[in-house]
Amino acid sequence: MDNLDAARMQMAFTLIFHIVFACIGMVMPFFMVISHYKWLKTRKPVFLKLTKSWQKGVAIFFVTGAVSGTALSFELGLLWPEFMKHAGPIIGMPFSLEGAAFFVEALALGFYLYGWNKLPEKFHLLTGIIVGLSGVASGILVVSANSWMNAPSGFDYINGEFLNIDPLKAFLNPAWFTQALHMTLAAFVATSFAVAGIHAWQIYKNRNRELHLEAFKIAIVFGAVAALLQPLSGDLSAKDIAKRQPVKLAALEAHYETEKGAPLYIGGIVDEENQTVSYKIEIPKALSFLSFGDFNAEVKGLNDFPKEDHPPVAITHYAFQIMVGLGTLLMFSGLLYFISLKKKKWQTSKKYWLYFACLAPVGFLALEAGWIVTEVGRQPWIIHNVMRTKDAVTPMPGMIYSFYMYVVLYAILSVAVTWLMIRQIKVLNNTEN
Repeated sequence: MDNLDAARMQMAFTLIFHIVFACIGMVMPFFMVISHYKWLKTRKPVFLKLTKSWQKGVAIFFVTGAVSGTALSFELGLLWPEFMKHAGPIIGMPFSLEGAAFFVEALALGFYLYGWNKLPEKFHLLTGIIVGLSGVASGILVVSANSWMNAPSGFDYINGEFLNIDPLKAFLNPAWFTQALHMTLAAFVATSFAVAGIHAWQIYKNRNRELHLEAFKIAIVFGAVAALLQPLSGDLSAKDIAKRQPVKLAALEAHYETEKGAPLYIGGIVDEENQTVSYKIEIPKALSFLSFGDFNAEVKGLNDFPKEDHPPVAITHYAFQIMVGLGTLLMFSGLLYFISLKKKKWQTSKKYWLYFACLAPVGFLALEAGWIVTEVGRQPWIIHNVMRTKDAVTPMPGMIYSFYMYVVLYAILSVAVTWLMIRQIKVLNNTEN
C-alpha cells in the first residue's frame, strides 16, 4: 500500500466510524427532548425514566463524536497538507462556525445533564432543545465544507493560485443546500430506525414493554417521516449532480455511452475492463427523466470524459444501488408504520416487532453507502476539477503505520461504546417502572 492509498484508507476508515457517532449525536437529543416534554405534560414516571436513559446515551455519543471528529480535523492537515494550504482560507468559515456550534452544544448539554431540580423546568427543557439544534447546525456546517469540495466556489483559480477569495460564497456553494438536506434527513432516518429497532427488539423479547413501546413510538415517527421525505431530497441531489458532475452521474449508473432517453439501471455487475454492465434491470428513459425532467434528455457517458478523470465505477455503482435500495426499503417501512396505526392488530404480532428490530442497522448501511458515493464518486479530485487527490497527499512516508494505529484506536472506541450502550439497556430493563 503506497502513501496515497494509506492516506485514503485512513480518511475513509475514520469517516466511516465518525459519521455514525456524529449522526446519533445530532438526532438523539430530539428523542430526549420529546420524552422530557411528555414527562412535563403527563408526569408519568416512564417518560422521566426514558428521558434520563436517553440523556446518558446523548452524553456518550457526544463524547465519542467529539473525539473522533477532533481526530478527523487533525487528519486534514496531517494527510492532505497541500489541500489545507489552499482550501483552509476558503472554507475556514464553516469550520470555525462549526466549532462555535459545538461549543454551544457542549454548554447546553452541561446545563441539561446537571440541571435536574436546579433549573426552572421550561428553561431546563430549552437547554435540551438547544443541544439538538446546535448538533444539527454542526452537521450542516461540516457538510457545507464537504459540498465545497464537490462544487468549489468563492475564489478565482489563476495560474495555480487561489485568488479573490470570498468565504461566504464558498460557504454557500451551489451544492451545500442539497447535500445538507440529504445528509440531515439521512441522519434522522439512520438514527431513528436504529433506536426504534433496538426498542422493538426489547418489545419482541417482552422486556419492560411499556417503556420500550413509548421509546419506539418517539423514534419511529422521526424515522418514518424522514424516510418518506428522503426520496425528494435524493431527487434534488441527483439533478444537481447531473448538472455539475456529469462524470459522477455516469459512474453512479455505470453508463459508458452517451445517449438520449438513457435507461435507469437497477442492479447489475460492472465489468470496468470491457465497459459493460450485466444482469441489470433497465427502465427505459428513466435516467434522463430523473436527471433532467425530460424523457429524451441526453445523458453523457463515461467515454465522453478522459479516462484519468473517471471515478472507480464499480464501487460507486454498487454503493449507489445499496443506498437507493435500502432507502426504498426504509421508506416503505415508514409507510408500513403509519398504516399500522390504523391496523392495531399488526402491533400485537411478534413478527411486526421482529421486522422493525431487523431494520436497526439498515439506515446506517444506507448512510455509509451514500458517503462512499459522495467521496469515491468525486475521485480523482479532492477539489472537483481543481486539485487531484494525489497532488494533495502528504509527502511524509510511513502513513501505513498511522492507518494501523487509527484502526486499533477506533476499534477500541467502538467496543467501549457498544459495551456502554448494552450496559445502559440492561440497567433500563432491570429497573421496574
